[in-house]
Amino acid sequence: MNFETYPFEKLNLLLNEVEPNKQYSPLSLTIGEPQFDTPQFILDALNTHATLLNKYPKTSGEDVLRQGMLTYNQERFGLTLDNSQIIPTFGTREVLFNFPQFLLHDIENPVMVFPNPFYQIYEGAAKACRAEVIYLNLNQNNHFQPEVDEVTLAKVHFVILNSPNNPTSSVMPMEDLKKWVKLALKHDFVLLNDECYADLYLDEPLPSLLNASMEVGNETFKNVLVINSISKRSSAPGLRSGFIAGDAALLKEYMVYRTYVGCASPLPLQHAAAVAWSDQSHVESFRQKYQANFRVAKEVLGVDRPEATFYIWLPVEDEIAFTTKLYKEYNLKVIPGSFLGRQDEGQGYVRLALVYEADKTRECLERVKKCLETK
Repeated sequence: MNFETYPFEKLNLLLNEVEPNKQYSPLSLTIGEPQFDTPQFILDALNTHATLLNKYPKTSGEDVLRQGMLTYNQERFGLTLDNSQIIPTFGTREVLFNFPQFLLHDIENPVMVFPNPFYQIYEGAAKACRAEVIYLNLNQNNHFQPEVDEVTLAKVHFVILNSPNNPTSSVMPMEDLKKWVKLALKHDFVLLNDECYADLYLDEPLPSLLNASMEVGNETFKNVLVINSISKRSSAPGLRSGFIAGDAALLKEYMVYRTYVGCASPLPLQHAAAVAWSDQSHVESFRQKYQANFRVAKEVLGVDRPEATFYIWLPVEDEIAFTTKLYKEYNLKVIPGSFLGRQDEGQGYVRLALVYEADKTRECLERVKKCLETK
């Protein structure tokens, strides 16, 4: 398989022979990995259940984990799901990679649609199942919102949305989500929203695509799925806890496929994830940290905060030259937008992940400001 080099590998190649300014301590705004301590109650649950390492976990997930995820969907989105409508996954990266292979395997000429720029796994999944890719280009002209072409959609089998979006931080309004659900039913394609940043809203709580499905009368979620992860909301990426939820008919067949994949989460991790999913209060402390970081960003760079995520999609004249200069002169790493997109999307931008405490975020952004101001 001819996979594209991963963005972080591209960055390593770009900066490999660049000598950073040692007057500055090394810092990085590249990876979307929260740099905050995982809450103690999650660690306590992990420690309490460590002795369960002597047992095999169920591929379908333990009841305690499933209940935690069902509680989350009820309390966060007002969704009353049952076990047929949700499957625990080993984070969301694995499901994003293998679900398209399950879904499209028996289709002779599969067609996938996803945003551009994008999370790299979308493209890897498309390559793995030999799917034709149609991009939903996100740029200033469309306010970073995926545009709909019904002629194109008539031949599509699988659409991935990503709202809140990585890397642009855009958020799709409820009316747009409802429109996409209607299109999925009209043209009979499977629609999945990657909602890993849904809890990192900065003002009002954001809806799920499943809420939009309910609002248009698709209460069984036919053709509609969402994925979500504990990594960002609970500062616990190492737990590798996610889920896919929605259309029970699709999930029933996908569950059979998953028994062969072999990616069940260890039991101590499942118990720790269960308490994290069940509790909504601890997430507020992380939202406050990101709110503080965006206040710093407004003060230092003059950028407005997005509705959600912890990313800044920062316009620059030349993203490759800027990234190189920032590392060379200020010992700070960022991701060039062109590493995250295709067909020229992402050019003229860098992505900044504001995942530190506010004081370190300020130090990073002051370096960015200096780099922007110097020729």
